[in-house]
Order: sequence, then structure tokens, then C-alpha cells
Amino acid sequence: MSQQRVDRVSGEVRAVVGEILARDEIKDPRVRGAGLITVTHVRISGDLRYAHILFTVHGLDGPALERVRAGLDHASGYFRQAISRRLRTKASPAVTFEVDQVFDQASKLESLLRELGTAAAAKAAADAAQPAEEGTGAGGDKGNGKGNGDPDDDAS
Repeated sequence: MSQQRVDRVSGEVRAVVGEILARDEIKDPRVRGAGLITVTHVRISGDLRYAHILFTVHGLDGPALERVRAGLDHASGYFRQAISRRLRTKASPAVTFEVDQVFDQASKLESLLRELGTAAAAKAAADAAQPAEEGTGAGGDKGNGKGNGDPDDDAS
């Protein structure tokens, strides 16, 4: 199967699942009370028989996200039927759901970078607070007569 078709079907599946979730068609209380569920990515197998849907719900912790995943997996038959009606393909994909960890990983990475930036700034401030040693600088030895910025020395 061409990658272009797989990508196109993936986009259609994402649209169908997104519409169902936006319309609150899933009656399962684990899904209904969760808040705004965002479908972040859909991976479809090359033979279009399996759809792996990644989602996230902002503001929920791990156990609550797992409950939402269980509710969505429980409704996978409904999603499969809706996808089948919309796509009209020979076989509709079996649907499974997984919590997308990208946003959690990004926030952890951002906090680590922030900590590194704070540590680097503190080190720079500590280095600046120490007095510079006499006779040495960025150019090394001052008494060698070369590289001290005097144009007459470079003319030899």
C-alpha cells in the first residue's frame, strides 16, 4: 500500500474520531466526564487493518488518563463502525487507543532546560564575582609582544 494512501486514511480516521469525541457521542462515563480529549496522532498499518490512536486530555494525571483510555478502548467497536461508514473501504481498521506522552515529556524537558539555564546563570554570576588574576587574560601571556592589539607589532 502506498504511504500516501496510508497518510490520507490516517487523516480521515483522525477526523472521524475527533468528530465523535467533539459531539460527545461516547456515553461511557469514563470518557464523558474527562474533559476535552485531543487526538494527537493516528498510526495505521500498511494494510489498513489496524489503527493506533494517540490522545491526550490536558489537566489529567496518569490514573485518570488510564481510565479514559479504558473507556475509549471499550468503545472501539463504535469507532470502528463510524470509520467504516465514513471511509467505505473493504475492511475498516481495528481501533486501539494509547495515551500520548509527548506533552508530558516536553514539559519535563523544558523544566530540565530551565534548571540548566538557572544553574549556568548562577555559575556565570559566581565566575564574574571572583576577581580576575593579574597578568593573564583572554590572550594568555601579555608580555610576548604579539596579539595585544597594537598594529605596529603585526607589521614585522
